[in-house]
Amino acid sequence: MKKLLLLVVLIPMLALSQNDESKLLSMSEITVKPGHESQFIAGVKMWKECYLENKGTDKFNVWRRVQGEGVLYVLTGMMDNWAEMDKKDEAGKECRAKVIDFIMPHVEKVNYSIARTMPELSKIATSEGTKLVWVTFFRVENSTVFREGIKEIGSAIKAVEGTLRGTWYNFMGGGPDSPDYMVSTAFKGYADLDIKRDGVWKIYENKNGKKKTDDLRGKMMASLENSWSYLYSLNEELSN
Repeated sequence: MKKLLLLVVLIPMLALSQNDESKLLSMSEITVKPGHESQFIAGVKMWKECYLENKGTDKFNVWRRVQGEGVLYVLTGMMDNWAEMDKKDEAGKECRAKVIDFIMPHVEKVNYSIARTMPELSKIATSEGTKLVWVTFFRVENSTVFREGIKEIGSAIKAVEGTLRGTWYNFMGGGPDSPDYMVSTAFKGYADLDIKRDGVWKIYENKNGKKKTDDLRGKMMASLENSWSYLYSLNEELSN
């Protein structure tokens, strides 16, 4: 299926299962044409049914972006290494016509990207029970300073709370406006968003003091070109 997704530019997103080894996350952001969402969903259902009938084995998640302009879906999947891109996917090949005939006519544009997990900076998490992910993207000017900063903040969070909060990814290439990093935080439902807890800078300040916090914040801001975030809701019916 992964090869099919490259050929027809469909999607597998934030699969959260991790171990100590870095993995590759493939993501296809699909902007649906205005007024075509129901047809798009029907097309993805047809493709998934075909894929499973042909004994396809790849796992994938389909997410709908909650905020922002227009209707955007993201299909995500994990790979152990780049070599998986070379593997033949007979089930995906058999269902390629479903994508062309019943999905792509309802698609305005697609953006495909690949990111590598950063286990040393990430929470060891599973996808079980996850219904929402809050994803923050970063475009940076000084990657070394930025990575040192998130490592230091993560150490403070782990020391105080016992575990890290999010899963970090480093993007593999991309255009001039593409992000360099992203961090995903998982939730089981919208009610989890109402739970109050200290922000990461507050935790860091409580542990290390205001001066050290101000110094680190200044370095991080200087290393950062831009950042933005979105909430994504899992569509279990379309996922596998």
